Amino acid sequence: MHSLKEKVSEKFSRLFRDSENSSSQNQARPYSNGGKSLTSYFSYIIPSIGFDGSGPDKHQHEFKLIPSLPLRYKSRNLKCQDELLDSHTPCSNTVKEKKETQSDQAKDEILDAKASGGSTSCSEVFEEAVDHLSLQKASLCNLMDESVFISPDLYEFLFSSIPNIVKGCQWVLLYSTLKHGISLRTLIRRSAELSGPCLLIVGDKQGAVFGGLLDCPLKPTAQRKFQGTNQTFVFTTIYGEPRLFRPTGANRYYYLCLDDQLALGAGGNFALCLDGDLLNGTSGPCETFGNMCLAHKPEFELKNVELWGFTHASQYLT
Repeated sequence: MHSLKEKVSEKFSRLFRDSENSSSQNQARPYSNGGKSLTSYFSYIIPSIGFDGSGPDKHQHEFKLIPSLPLRYKSRNLKCQDELLDSHTPCSNTVKEKKETQSDQAKDEILDAKASGGSTSCSEVFEEAVDHLSLQKASLCNLMDESVFISPDLYEFLFSSIPNIVKGCQWVLLYSTLKHGISLRTLIRRSAELSGPCLLIVGDKQGAVFGGLLDCPLKPTAQRKFQGTNQTFVFTTIYGEPRLFRPTGANRYYYLCLDDQLALGAGGNFALCLDGDLLNGTSGPCETFGNMCLAHKPEFELKNVELWGFTHASQYLT
């Protein structure tokens, strides 16, 4: 290895001496590129060696400086790069974690938006909620009295079921056991205050709400004679949501009104039957409406009874 270094150093020394001698004898211009001579490049690479071959320990300096200079800068550059990477790693991790957090929050907002209304925007969900509340308030404004049974959802259901001729009317509470006492005769008498159809709404002690559409005013008969038209229906809420049963056409037993009994439907059972004191009732499947039992049990105790009429007048005085 040492002999190889000596041979290379001798060749470089010979080359420099030859170039110097030829330059001094022929006075020729040395090769240059952009104003820099070839010797300037060699002096930059091997600064410790003169072109005349002079200098102490020239064989050692020229081979120690040539490899050590680029290696020193290379190692320094690598070190700087490592330091930069180390210094930026926490920042990059922080940015990445922030983006992931924002993404998770956005997903949660979207999921919350889909669970509350099938909407992907928070503003749309808010607008839908406001519209729903406004619709509920506007709907219940048609009720001129408070009801024990009618909720906004039940109102919308009944509103869509009543005849079109009374859909633009205000709802008037003709009779309520809480206001007018417990008596079927009182209910029949107060039903005469308005003409047209009326809604009978009752409830049992277990929380079911049910009833039907009748003709107003109610006219009791001496014998068991059925009245009404095919607009009569019965409904109930015990099946998870309001459910309506309209006439099947099997018979015309729409409703029966006696002094001591009020019943809707017939053929097998009464769909709904109330006694004279409005304390007890029965319900079962009947052919008139093709319904099932409207209450939780075929025989039940009444919680309350309401009779609602419809009027175009802006005010109604009881």
